[in-house]
Amino acid sequence: MGSPFMLDFDGHQLTSDRSGVGLAIPTVFSHGLPDDSTLTAAEISHKTLSISRIVSVLLIIAYCVYVFFQARTHHGIYHAIFEMDEERDRDGHKDAAKDKLTMTECIIALTIAVTLVTLIAITLVLQIEHIIEKSKVSDAFMGLILVPLVEKFAEHITAIDEAWDNQMNFALSHVLGATLQTALFNAPLVVIVAWGRGKLLDLEFGIFDLVMLILAILTVGRFLQDQKSNYLEGFLLVTLYVAVAVSAFYYPNPPHAEGAGAEGGEGDHGGAVPGEGGHERFRIF
Repeated sequence: MGSPFMLDFDGHQLTSDRSGVGLAIPTVFSHGLPDDSTLTAAEISHKTLSISRIVSVLLIIAYCVYVFFQARTHHGIYHAIFEMDEERDRDGHKDAAKDKLTMTECIIALTIAVTLVTLIAITLVLQIEHIIEKSKVSDAFMGLILVPLVEKFAEHITAIDEAWDNQMNFALSHVLGATLQTALFNAPLVVIVAWGRGKLLDLEFGIFDLVMLILAILTVGRFLQDQKSNYLEGFLLVTLYVAVAVSAFYYPNPPHAEGAGAEGGEGDHGGAVPGEGGHERFRIF
């Protein structure tokens, strides 16, 4: 989000969305119990798993309500905001004059794109463990920086291009929209699917991941609180991102990453790592 802000030399009013705090609830429960708690490690893991599943259902419901809010009941609010952005578009007339794809061409292009993206995503996930084992890339750096950067690269480029055209709300809708989908839908959906397949996967993050998640939510929320943007805020956000990347790069790998080659199997791929109590923990990615 910092890159579009850095291109905002004039300053604009913005709309904001906040989410993701719900993802932290299972981790806060697991690590927030007092030292003199009578619960065993297995009981804590079981309760954390139950909380994760309930929170996942609630987050998916929240995402559906959010989509309904934007698309049906209050779409006029967003329409007016985006209409103002369209008026600021410096080369909008050039885009409007370009040839448009037909519906059939759009469906074919979308089908090919989805197929290729799926194959690339599968290949990327299968190579994560090998990259961590055979290189100096840490598990935290892979999860917090590299995977999200590659996954959202198209959104990043689109947001920067829209910010360059003075369309800051369009830029934020691409950046924050993808973040909302990950926090409120994608991550909870993985837990629900694992639940349906009989796999014990929860939303318990490591302390480092949890702190970075909360820090990101608080920082972005604070910058969007006044509904204005400028290049200084963008520079500060990019600086914070680089600081997080540096700390993630030097963060030591957990035991599962160091011994994944000898102990890992098919169940180790796809964002889950072994945890206490015989079930898997959700990675930040």
